[in-house]
Amino acid sequence: MRVMKQLAPVLAAIALAAPVAVAAAEPPIHPGCWESTNEVLSPFHTTSTTRRFISAADVDRFLTGPINHHYTCVYPTHEVANGHLVMKGVCTDNKGRKVDIDSHGAYTADSFHVEANIATKVLGLPLSGRARTDARRIGDSCPATEASR
Repeated sequence: MRVMKQLAPVLAAIALAAPVAVAAAEPPIHPGCWESTNEVLSPFHTTSTTRRFISAADVDRFLTGPINHHYTCVYPTHEVANGHLVMKGVCTDNKGRKVDIDSHGAYTADSFHVEANIATKVLGLPLSGRARTDARRIGDSCPATEASR
């Protein structure tokens, strides 16, 4: 269960970065307050819901790939077009632990759905799982007490 809680930030990074991976005249997602529900489906089920404000500057920052205080992610395969996305890569935590990510999904300017297969090693043993994120834009701004940065 602790391992799955450690994977939650990487899932959030995937979710928030996925639909903003390609530069375009019109950003793939609208800036504003986004609410995402992140679920680890296997090997242990966990669910978390977060709200985050994504500014216009955040959209540009995510164009180069997600980096947060838990994981740094690199996606050699990063295809976002026509409402569909595919991302394959590796996220590494600050202790050097790696999580392989193979994800796909669909997005609009105000919502997205991403499913991911994840694989890592725990104590040298392979561990794989599935996860998904559903997110939606809920407004132009987030209440200060609810938005996480």
